[in-house]
Amino acid sequence: MTGLRLGPLLRYVDGESAGTATIWVETDRPCTAEVRCEGGAYGSSRTFLIAGHHYALIPVTGLTPGTAVAYEVLLDEVRVWPPEDSPFPPSVIRSPAAHSFSEGTRTPAPELTAPELTAPEPPTPALRVSFGSCRWASAPVGEPDPVGPDALHTLAATLAADPEAVRPDVLLLLGDQVYADETSKATRRQLADRRDLSEPPGAEVTDYEEYTLLYDESWSDPQVRWLLSTVPSCMIFDDHDVIDDWNTSASWVAEMRTEPWWRERILSGLMSYWVYQHLGNLSPAELATDKLYAAVRAEPDGTDRLREFAAEADADPAGVRWSYRRDFGRTRLLMVDSRAARVLAEGRREMLDAEEARWVRDQALTDPGARDHLLIGTSLPWLLPPLVHDAESWNAALAGGVRGPRWARFGEKLRRAADLEHWAAFPTSFEKLAGLIAEVGDGPEAPATVCVLSGDVHHAYVAEPVWRTGQPRSRVVQLTCSPVHNSIPLSIRLGFRFGWSGVGRRVGRAFARHGRVDAPSVTWGKTGGPWFGNQLMTLTLRGRAARLSLAQVRTRDGGPGAGARLVTVDERDVAPE
Repeated sequence: MTGLRLGPLLRYVDGESAGTATIWVETDRPCTAEVRCEGGAYGSSRTFLIAGHHYALIPVTGLTPGTAVAYEVLLDEVRVWPPEDSPFPPSVIRSPAAHSFSEGTRTPAPELTAPELTAPEPPTPALRVSFGSCRWASAPVGEPDPVGPDALHTLAATLAADPEAVRPDVLLLLGDQVYADETSKATRRQLADRRDLSEPPGAEVTDYEEYTLLYDESWSDPQVRWLLSTVPSCMIFDDHDVIDDWNTSASWVAEMRTEPWWRERILSGLMSYWVYQHLGNLSPAELATDKLYAAVRAEPDGTDRLREFAAEADADPAGVRWSYRRDFGRTRLLMVDSRAARVLAEGRREMLDAEEARWVRDQALTDPGARDHLLIGTSLPWLLPPLVHDAESWNAALAGGVRGPRWARFGEKLRRAADLEHWAAFPTSFEKLAGLIAEVGDGPEAPATVCVLSGDVHHAYVAEPVWRTGQPRSRVVQLTCSPVHNSIPLSIRLGFRFGWSGVGRRVGRAFARHGRVDAPSVTWGKTGGPWFGNQLMTLTLRGRAARLSLAQVRTRDGGPGAGARLVTVDERDVAPE
């Protein structure tokens, strides 16, 4: 009998016409994978083969707007999900009502017979977007967790225990879904069974098969597996999905390409990202026109075709677009690739290549007046603590040669040692994003909010910019939330607290003057945080109103064995009713 190796993951649910969804699975042999829903919605797909592993992304059609329907997964007509002995509620697909999440859309009022009565307007549906980044897999059952309880695991346990609990409409995973360069003890044991870990790259993953171990570990935790089967997800990579500081600089790339293990690592990283994360980001309509997806599915074994694509993507990043757009009624999400799309030549450094930047700009400015909220997802924060921002801009100037070759060599060493490679390290791109946000946020049809959603920096905060040349009409905020489940060393806590301080700001400006760096077109301050812990942020969007909450994991009274719970530690209006 064919078995379900991993999944199902509910990836895409149509946020506008609300008739379609996609569900991703990995199976242990070739088969036909089916999804059957209560009420008759249905989908099926034949598996495709990559590096000895079998996958399917099943398009589900016939969903009824405004309903939540349980579904089953069948492989060759045998039900494999939910398991017979599952302790969890049924996995469901929640389809928003037609024109949901839109301001001004109202159900027709009933005719009134008494003149003194007025019909209450039905409430505008809310869109709940939960997000975070940087997640190590949960510790095995019964083993102590050195970094504390996992926020994703805890969210799953909370929702499973209380069917009436408010759940996210979509989960945004903003990078470092797996750690190719920081493997667990269990994974290291598996790697040691395959090869000699005394040879480079040691206990890091080397090939596609070893990447599959990371995804197995991350997504097979029972609570997380159930959560991802019933809450839609959007994903984008960051550096640890491939390697720490991936694409920091041109010289970094040149050095890595001299390592004998690197080519297999980067190709396998891109191939596995395409299979496990990227495909599910796409709508059924996009999948239907995706030439690579069609080619891989048409082959008895799609490995060589996907490997060819990965080699092309590594050689010419401008030829591939990993960024994507999702619309949820009058809320638009732009998920921006801030890793693979970089231009790294000194003197021309950009976070996004020209084509990628043009695409982001077009998507942000399309349909003016049709959006109440614009969400820009980028794994790396646009607005950092001021000291960190100025240090990165100063470092970029030094490495670019503004103080001569000796300072340039020092700047490159420091850039790698201190991870100085966020938007601030690409000053031209930082300014272009500031200009784009101002353009989107100005004018009579501007959205109520423009929210930049990020992770990476292992703490959470809210920052708000002020433009020197005039403030946009939209409320603009940087919302950063990390980690979901990872370590937070004391150095990070102290460093980022100092980076937000007034003294830190003055030190940063001194760095900027030494690097002959112009002041940015915006200033900003922290209006919330910093918060440290395993955590998730949630934006609740209702019409043109937006409310933010931050939940952290707390161990229940009774110690680590007593379980964990999510506690709201901050809640605020981003845009009031």
